[in-house]
Amino acid sequence: MKYLYIATLVMSGSLWAQQASVSIAVPVATVTAGELQEMRAKLADWPQLGRYRAADAALPPPNAGQKRVVFFGSSTTDNWGRKYDSVFFPGKPYVNRGVSGQTTPQMLIRFQQDVVALRPAAVVFLGGSNDVAGNTGTATLEMIEDNIRSMVAVAKENHIQMILASQQPTIEFPWAKGSHPAPMLLALSAWEKEYARAQGLGYVDYYSVLVGPDGGFKPGLSVDGVHPTAAGYAVMAPVVERVIDLVLKQP
Repeated sequence: MKYLYIATLVMSGSLWAQQASVSIAVPVATVTAGELQEMRAKLADWPQLGRYRAADAALPPPNAGQKRVVFFGSSTTDNWGRKYDSVFFPGKPYVNRGVSGQTTPQMLIRFQQDVVALRPAAVVFLGGSNDVAGNTGTATLEMIEDNIRSMVAVAKENHIQMILASQQPTIEFPWAKGSHPAPMLLALSAWEKEYARAQGLGYVDYYSVLVGPDGGFKPGLSVDGVHPTAAGYAVMAPVVERVIDLVLKQP
């Protein structure tokens, strides 16, 4: 640990009565070269548009009559079909555009590139938990809701059916110990459900099929209390597919 030594001057009344040098040890954070490079990269592309830019450009338009669905979100979406031996809807015209760690302001910025430009019939949105965790700074429920409203408005303008997904049963974030996010996540889910009803959107209730007696994930359905296992994704898949099928049948 490095320390910064600060000299302080002690004053008495309006005159310098005495001058004393006091050494105070203050911890100074150290950053490795790799961490510094990573931070610079994040600042250069804060919404991480570079993650899917090439893949988006290479993806052909949907075939005639094909109803493409984009799964859009953070790590739970990103990991689906990519980690923990999970399977991502084989044979379905579904596209994964999740980015681990992202918050809703970042998602809002890349919504045009990673959703609208792909010409989907529908988008399944799962996000907001990282906002609650404070990944890009303090976020209130109102701030998260405003970002979701903005994405819904963009989707509607482009004739894309928006499907909102509930938050998952998380008691604590491993990277934000002592945060106790459950009440805020439940409040966000309640708002999403009501907002979806009022706006005529789809709504996926992942929470009910994943939650255990303690308010967290059921045993075996999460690797760390936040991210689903292959078994967790297997439970989630039919739930979201039912909603997708219903939404795509709408005119």
